[in-house]
Amino acid sequence: MGQLNQIGLVGNLTRDPELKYTNEGVAICELGLAVSRKWADKEGKETENVDFFNISCWNNMAENCASSFKKGDRVLINGHMNLRSWENKEGKKFNIINITADIIAASLEFNKIIYDKEDTDFIKGDEGSKKNKEKVKV
Repeated sequence: MGQLNQIGLVGNLTRDPELKYTNEGVAICELGLAVSRKWADKEGKETENVDFFNISCWNNMAENCASSFKKGDRVLINGHMNLRSWENKEGKKFNIINITADIIAASLEFNKIIYDKEDTDFIKGDEGSKKNKEKVKV
């Protein structure tokens, strides 16, 4: 029987994306995401619950997220969950679930994207590679 570890979320960024680099020079971006759910109870009273998620993305996606998104932006995320466990000096165990994003996209539900036809510079190259990149005109 196959295994499945996939999650899809739509929510708002709770803080500006934080871009870091590993010792090997690999980009990692950390994001906070708030996902709200609204429903009406039996009496018709509206109730809202908000869940908060820690999201990480890597390589080109990390750099693109850091330069493109800001706190409050509505985004769609598809990725997989990771469980990190550790023990402190006193022997207390901790667990945290983090989501590694495979896809991040801007939501057009409340915003629009404006394409600048005058800006025709694009980067072309292998994904995740800082080598072999060249500017091309289209």
